[in-house]
Amino acid sequence: MKNLLEFILNHIVDHPEDVRVEEAETEEGFTYTLFVHQEDMGKVIGKNGRIIQVIRNLAKVRAVKENIRAYVTIAE
Repeated sequence: MKNLLEFILNHIVDHPEDVRVEEAETEEGFTYTLFVHQEDMGKVIGKNGRIIQVIRNLAKVRAVKENIRAYVTIAE
């Protein structure tokens, strides 16, 4: 899952060297925190949050395939 998120982000942002995804296991499942360059934050969120919603939906599809729960958040 982490590799999928990094792959998607690397193709969206202008500063792929600053992309980092941290994985944390919780009682509910896995939480993936996305870190990107400050200038790329708008590109990752998208207009009205559409891009981040698509990323979250793709993560849900992958999570169902792996039989886990996945939550995607963006670091401020």
